[in-house]
Amino acid sequence: TAVVLVLAFAGMLWSTLREGTEYYKHVDEVTSNTSEWQGKKLQLHGHVVTNSILVKPDTLEYRFKVQNNGQVIDATYRGVVPDTFKDRPGEEAEVVLKGQLGHEGFSVEPNGIMAKCPSKYEAEKKPGQVG
Repeated sequence: TAVVLVLAFAGMLWSTLREGTEYYKHVDEVTSNTSEWQGKKLQLHGHVVTNSILVKPDTLEYRFKVQNNGQVIDATYRGVVPDTFKDRPGEEAEVVLKGQLGHEGFSVEPNGIMAKCPSKYEAEKKPGQVG
């Protein structure tokens, strides 16, 4: 009976971990082999492409592009976005998106956008400061 319990527990643990696995990948890692990442839960890291955010009028439906190292993925999202989610020249947000890659691009899950505006967090250099 101990062997049966151990096997049952191991099987349940493996099943739970497999379903809950979420990969952290950069855009260029995913675009190098999109078929490998189709339908898997991902945290996708990149930068919003300048002037790419489109919002459907009177909705919270967003379409935008995310890039890293010259590779681009189309993304869709429905919901409220963080204040730091920007695509203006010089203010493009660095983002981590939670969701899944499909044939139409990356589908972001509810509350799945984490964004920061690099200029807001970088230390300001003083005259004569090195680094």
